[in-house]
This record gives sequence, structure tokens and C-alpha cells, in this order.
Amino acid sequence: MNNIDRQYKELLEHILVFGNNKSDRTETGTRSVFGWKIVHRMEEGFPLLTTKKMYTKGIITELLWFLRGDTNIKYLVDNDCHIWDGDAYKRYLNETIKIEPAEAKERAVTQLLNSKESKEEFINKIKTDNEFANKWGELGPIYGRQWRDWNGKWKLTKEDADNFEKWNQNLYRTGIDQIANLISELKTNPDSRRLMVNAWNVGELDQMVLPPCHYGFQVYTRELSMDEKINLIPTKKDLNDFDTLTLEEKLKNGPQRAISLMYNARSQDVPLGTPFNIASYALLLEIIAKMVNMVPDELITNMGDCHIYNNQIDGVKEQITRKPYKLPTLKHMKTDEFYRTLSEDLSLITHLDNTDFVIENYQSHPTIKIPLSN
Repeated sequence: MNNIDRQYKELLEHILVFGNNKSDRTETGTRSVFGWKIVHRMEEGFPLLTTKKMYTKGIITELLWFLRGDTNIKYLVDNDCHIWDGDAYKRYLNETIKIEPAEAKERAVTQLLNSKESKEEFINKIKTDNEFANKWGELGPIYGRQWRDWNGKWKLTKEDADNFEKWNQNLYRTGIDQIANLISELKTNPDSRRLMVNAWNVGELDQMVLPPCHYGFQVYTRELSMDEKINLIPTKKDLNDFDTLTLEEKLKNGPQRAISLMYNARSQDVPLGTPFNIASYALLLEIIAKMVNMVPDELITNMGDCHIYNNQIDGVKEQITRKPYKLPTLKHMKTDEFYRTLSEDLSLITHLDNTDFVIENYQSHPTIKIPLSN
């Protein structure tokens, strides 16, 4: 069954028919509606759209980047993921081009943003020059910082230090690790109504290259029924003589709860961002479920401003005509033991990379080239 493509196409059609014409910060123009919900049951398959080919490697790489607490595109670029290049490059141009008046500077920035050669030169320097990357690859306190280090900050800046010797790691005040707190609470108080992670840090929005589009998520768990527990028992004999265990032992060792995740987005570039976010949060749900030995249940997407840019409409109309295929499945290459250890020590997240997740039986229609507006 593939309800995710069906629900997604319904949203596209709704925006085209009932959307409001609105201006936007990119000056591209959009068709927009306010408020939409998509619900996916994870047992139906991994929610990767099939009506166009999805950039699976980029989805996995970006999520791991968030979970690492990283906010510099160096990791992404080194892993051939370029979805944040435009934001870093735009910041670089705005801070390095010194032209007056403001209108002339804006024209120069726009011209260079549209220059493929100039952007490629910038990305190559991110790859090869660590000092350059440290300064100009930084995007500010976006998702990774908020998830893993909320309000962490330097007690003394490098510029304010009396001498360079004072500049050391002891000057950093560690913030709140929301992901670690979430995992701990899930293991000790799974019925809590406070199982939330927030990226909308009002005090730091002005330091971010882009305020969070998907600004927070909440998880919810429930006890599995006896029938659900029995259906989870493996049917194949494994190397640990699993089949020698009694039914009671098998039920005790298996998952006891199901876990759902709901994320909220203030703004959704529906042709590009929404399919990416759905798959990304599905992967996050899978990872969290593995860490706390629960079964992924429902993924819920709540969206505010849902828009299609005017230069995306032709691609959207093409996608709407396509018939969905059966959804793929996700295979974890890391062991259950690794995830149990990860739940105790999140620094091990660096041991995960985009090869540790395999999307199996993914059949899709061809890629649709849809413009991104920065």
C-alpha cells in the first residue's frame, strides 16, 4: 500500500486549485495554503516518494549531520551532499562584498549566486581549505546546535580574550542536549507528554542563515498488544538459538512498545522540502525506535504555510500525473547492540554514516528537476 504518494499528490493538487498567490523573500512568488496534515503508518513501508526519484543519500547524510550537532557544511560537502551550499554561499557573499549603495551590492550578490563557476569555486575551497571552511561553511546555530546543544555558548569570545592562550575549550558552556534527554526519558518515562525536541530558539534566530522550517517534533509511545508482540517474533532461526527460547522468553526479549513521531513545520516548499522532510523524520523515528527497543508506528507531518513556487508548477503538474509504486523498506546495517550502546553514549553517532542504512526495493519514476529558491 502506498498512501504517502496519494496524500502528497492531494496536497499538490489542493495548492494548485485553491492556493493563494503570495509574494515571498526570494521574490519568486508562490501558490500557498495554510495548514495541512499527512499521516503515515510505518508498517506500510518506508515513506520515500515513488512518483519521482528521491535523493536518498542526501536525506540520510543531512539527518546524521543534525544528530552530530554539526552546523558547518564541511561534513555535508565531504559526503557529496550539497543541499545547504546555497545558504552558506549567500552568507559568504553578503559578508564579503563591500559595494555601495545597497542596490548595487544586491545586484552583485544575485549575479554571483547565479554563477555556477563562482559557487563551485566556493565549494572547492570548503573542501580543501579547513580555515576557510571553519569560517565560511558555518550556518549559525541551526538544527544540529539546537538539538544537541541548546543555548551552549562561549563565556569569552576569541576577539575579547586578553591573549590567545586564554582561548581554550574550558571557556565553552555546554548547553542542553535535547536528543540525549529525549532518549533518557523514553527509557524511564515512556508515557510522558513532554517527549519533545525544539529547534525554534527565539534568542538565536537572528544568528541563523535560515530560521528552522521544521521547528520541532514530539514522540508518543504506547504498549503493544499481545497479538502485535507475537507478530514481531522472528520466524527464522538465528545464530543465537533464538528458537530454543520459550514463547514467554521471546515476548519478554522483544519490543514492548510502539513509538510515533509528529513534527511541525512553519513553512514547506512542498515540491522539494516536504518529501525530503517526511523521509528524514521517518529515518529519525527508525533510529530512535532502535535505540529504545520500540517499534516505529505512525509518522505525522503538520505543516503551516504550504507553498509551490511559481517556477515549480510545471514539474508539479508532471508529478501529479504519475502512478505510485509500492513503497520500499529500510534495512539497518548496524546491529541492535550498537543502537543499545548508542542510547547510552550519543558521541557514538559519529560511527554512523550514510552506508549504514539501505533502502531496499525502491522503484520510482525518474527525477523531476525542480528549482530551489534561496
